[in-house]
Amino acid sequence: MFIVDCDCHNYWLSAKVLEPYLTGVWKDMFVHGERTGPEGAFPHGHRPWFHPHGFSRKDVRPLSEDDNYTIMKEKHLDPNKIDIAILTGDEPMEASTLANPYYASALVSAYNDYQIDYWLPKDSRFMGSLVIAPQDPNLAAKEIRRLGHHPRMAQVLASQGSQRPYGDPFYHPIYEACAEVGLPFAIHLGGHGGLNWNAIAPAPTTFFWETHAILHMAAMSHVASMIAHGVFEKWPNLFFVVIECGVAWVPSVLWRLDQDYKALRKETPWLKMLPSEYFRRNIRFSTQPLERPDNLQHLWSILEAMDGENTLLFASDYPHWDYDDLKSLHLPPEWKPRILGQNALEVYKRIPSPARTRAA
Repeated sequence: MFIVDCDCHNYWLSAKVLEPYLTGVWKDMFVHGERTGPEGAFPHGHRPWFHPHGFSRKDVRPLSEDDNYTIMKEKHLDPNKIDIAILTGDEPMEASTLANPYYASALVSAYNDYQIDYWLPKDSRFMGSLVIAPQDPNLAAKEIRRLGHHPRMAQVLASQGSQRPYGDPFYHPIYEACAEVGLPFAIHLGGHGGLNWNAIAPAPTTFFWETHAILHMAAMSHVASMIAHGVFEKWPNLFFVVIECGVAWVPSVLWRLDQDYKALRKETPWLKMLPSEYFRRNIRFSTQPLERPDNLQHLWSILEAMDGENTLLFASDYPHWDYDDLKSLHLPPEWKPRILGQNALEVYKRIPSPARTRAA
């Protein structure tokens, strides 16, 4: 079976790996500026909560930079027979929390260059994510145009935490650039803190488990906003991928969106379809973290209500504490060919032709 992992985190031991890719004042700030953690920490606005054990599994913690790939290959890629792994980085998305948009943009540009130089050559199964700092959409669009035609870039990636819901016209230069280069726009859990202090994130929380349980709150805002502001009317071929935000909430939100739109559709005359129809055409969700009720049939009924066979993308979230391997992915067996790989081929057009041939 053809398998695409849509959320595979490539780590570093130290953010110092970015130094060769920074220049001028941004390199000076990175090397000599105030730190947000120990030496080698990536600059970001702090979250108000901390993971009690650290995000990574205990058995995948490397001792050297090259160990990051070796362990990923031995613990995840090879045993799970992953055909394509879409790299989603980790800390670089947190650049969205910085008040200085120019520094944030320099940091993600440095990461993107590092990813191309260091990670993509390591394994032909890797596809990259072009990380952006969305607080300045014009700089983000410039970065998309700079690297968006790279043949192994699979998507544009931003943090779930943001200053505004992503459908806001403020962000439309990003989608215009995505459309120009032919890449989907994806968001991933993160970016909660610093500049992104507002409600477009899980509500003010105290504990990590509490936060993780309601991480879908921001995704609800983004999904509703992307539809209501007509993003998919302006760019009908754009895919919006929501990563690591849960899925069981999706049908009830779609029901409410359809219901309210039918009653008040004159408020958004630019929409030509029901919200649920835009969802099925343009929005995809990663499986991880997939909810696990005591009665599995309850979950499957919910997934059926969102056309999960066609709207879900397999994601492991390697190497995080709640990592999902194939054995722990409880899905209807007949859906697995599409969710594990075929749906991803429809979204990520640059998955190379040999892989597509094998999938067929």
